[in-house]
This record gives sequence, C-alpha cells and structure tokens, in this order.
Amino acid sequence: MVRKTLTWSLTTMLSLGLVLTGCSNSTDTASSTTAAKETAKATEASTTQPAKKVTIKMMHLWPAGNSATQNKIVNDIIKEYQTANPNVTIEQEVLENEQYKNKMKVLSTSNALPDVGFTWAAGYMEPYVKGDMFAPLDDLLQGDLKDKFVKGTTDAYAFGGKTYGLPVELNIVPVYYNKAIFAKYNLSPPKTYDEFKNIVKTLSSNGVAPIALGNKDRWTGSLWYMYLADRIGGPETLKKAIDRTGSFNNPDLIRAASEVTNLVDMNAFNKGFNGLGNDEGKAEFMNSKAAMYMMGTWELPNYTTNKDVPQTFKDQIGFFKFPTVEGGKGNMDSWVGGPGVGLFVANNSKVKEESKKFVSFFVQKWGEHAITEAGVIPATKVDTSKVKLPQMYIDLLNELNKASNITLFADVQMKPASAEVHLNMIQALFGKAVSPADFAKNHEDALAKEAK
Repeated sequence: MVRKTLTWSLTTMLSLGLVLTGCSNSTDTASSTTAAKETAKATEASTTQPAKKVTIKMMHLWPAGNSATQNKIVNDIIKEYQTANPNVTIEQEVLENEQYKNKMKVLSTSNALPDVGFTWAAGYMEPYVKGDMFAPLDDLLQGDLKDKFVKGTTDAYAFGGKTYGLPVELNIVPVYYNKAIFAKYNLSPPKTYDEFKNIVKTLSSNGVAPIALGNKDRWTGSLWYMYLADRIGGPETLKKAIDRTGSFNNPDLIRAASEVTNLVDMNAFNKGFNGLGNDEGKAEFMNSKAAMYMMGTWELPNYTTNKDVPQTFKDQIGFFKFPTVEGGKGNMDSWVGGPGVGLFVANNSKVKEESKKFVSFFVQKWGEHAITEAGVIPATKVDTSKVKLPQMYIDLLNELNKASNITLFADVQMKPASAEVHLNMIQALFGKAVSPADFAKNHEDALAKEAK
C-alpha cells in the first residue's frame, strides 16, 4: 500500500511539473531544478539512514543456576543475532519453571506479555490463543522454516488451522532393550507385534521380567496404550476421539485396551508394577532384571553419556521402534511423544515483525546447538553427518528425520478433567479393575461432558 501511494504521488508531481513548465518563465524552471535537487538529496539521505533501533523483550525459563547449558545456548544465540542485527537489542527476563508460569498468568491479565517467550503446547497455551494473545506464526513455517521441523511436531501448537508456537525441543518414545539378555535367549528386536509377544513369552517362561514398568505414575502405562491405539487404529483414531471429531467407543481403541490386558495376563511387566513409581520401575531395567523399558528420549544420557552409569551396562543397551500390529492401520515410523516448550510472539507486540525474525533465527540456531551441547533433541531436523554424537543419538535422529507422525501424549492432549479420567482408567486397566469396553465408555463420557 505504501509503495502504491508513493508511486501515485511521484507521478502526480511529475505531471504537474510538466504542465507548469509549459507556462512558466526561466526563473520558475530554475526553481523547479533546485527543488528537484533538494528532493534527490533528501531521498539519498533517507536511504542511508541507519536501521531503526529495536528492543525485543524476551522471557525464558533457563536460569544459569539450574539450567546452565541451556542458559549459555540462549545467550550465545542472542549474541549472534545482535551481532548480525546491530540495531536490535534483546532484553531478557529469566525465571525458573513455576515462577515463569505464574508470571505468564499475571502478565496475561493485562495483556502485557513479553514480545517473545516460551509456552507449552496444547492445553496450556489454549487460553492464550483464545484470548488472542499469541500471534500466528504460519508465515514463518511457509517461509524460512519450511520443512525444517520434524513432521508433526508443530501440530501440538496449532488451533483452528493456525500455528501459535514453534517448538524447540522434542521427545519421542522408543523401546530400550538389553542386548545381553536378548542374546542369551536368542531374541532379536521385533518388527511385528506377534514377534514382540513371543519375546514376552520366552522371557517370562525363563523367569525374566520382560518389561520394566512403574505405573503408579499412570502416564507410563498410557505410553503402551497409545502405541497400541496407533498401530491398530492409525495415528488419527485416538486424536479424533480426544478432539471430539471421533469417539472413544471406536472398536480399534477398545481393541487396544484389550491388548493391554492381554499383556498383563502374559506377565509382561515386572511384579508389583501398578504400585511402583517410574523410578522404581526403571530400576528393574537399570539393574538388568528386566529386558525392556519403554520411555522418552530424555533417558538417552543414561545409556550414552552419564558417567554415573557403568559403561558395561551402557554398551548393552539398544532400542527398537514399537512393532506393527497385523491388520492394523499404523506404521513403525509413527511415534508417541511430543515437543517440549516452544516460542511464541505476543500478538500485541509493537515489534511483532522483528520478533518473528528473531524467533525464526532462534529456532534454527537452537537446533544446531542443543543436541551437541546439551544432549537435547531439537524439534527441527538434524543433519547427522555434521554432528559428533553417541551412536544411539545418531540412530534416533535418523529415525526422527523420516518420522511419519508424532502423536502427542494423550493426557497432554486432553483438558484437565478428562486427562485425570484417562490416567485413572489407565491404572485401572493395567490392574484389570475395568473392562476394555468400560475403559472406553468412561473416556467417552468424560470427554463428551467436558466438550459441552
């Protein structure tokens, strides 16, 4: 619009000049020439003026005291951006996790959010989106960040077809296994669910706990249910049941619940699993008493770089993708997991466009730094040929780069009341205190009630 107006004005001025020249004397001509020179000088001066000074207020949750590596990465990125853009100053406010959340609530009451900040996905950010406090960032995804993210990672930040946050971290859930135990019983990582069940039978019959699980925390058992729902019904079935475009009474979701009870009947899990916390369940795997442990990639340091874990144990650990189910609609390149925190831009920011440029830069640079410096898997794709990492990191990153889908943790997808029902039903299902049909019905009733 500005360019059109400027063009019209210059054209009009030139036309008027021609008319005046035709009926003026030499003095008028000289005056016009002088005026033209002055205009040219002014135009030249305006094009050489330094860029306008911009201050971007940023709030993040990595204090130097307890998140030293992430704090350093943030500061390095800011320094690099300010060097490349000397007219821009990034002002930081740094708070620890809970303080950060509380400050966000306070600032939102007066719609005074920082220009750039961090948000969690799905349910956490929904009130901010509904309050029109976060700016859509789809222009970045269609521009500089096109095809930069692992497929599916930005979905958790999307509402109504628009994306309001860009994740910087990502966790997926592989099945870790003890190669020494597998070798002892001539077992290989399974490709199909039938092969997986045969592994469970072999280990159980030989007195070895097939799977380490601490389901007192409930979300740990949800991981198993989610993978079965994905492999049986495909990646959209559970998601649609939760967002109410589908139903939890879907036969595929009921079958997934039935497979959980089948695993329990096969003694697939360590003794007392439903009364143990995650750390207690994990100890069964870390002490080589259980052959498998399904958990997020935040566990990777324990199997690669953690100096407190014996190297002999780390050398024994591998991973495999959750296998396909015969007749199911899912595939092995679909993962359960989810992004960590993501960046937002305040919708009422006075420096919105510059803030978006900074966010685009930050996301890309974070991907370059986080994996090698902090052992944190970024939400953006990583070129594994350019980084030096333990082999398990490389292998998982290569799998991520070809991921067909990332299904966000079920309790994170749900609103609070439904999430609590889900977690309670998971523990009841693993404890065989509820039938697969009632498991589905209780979910459906809770989600329908909360949707009203």
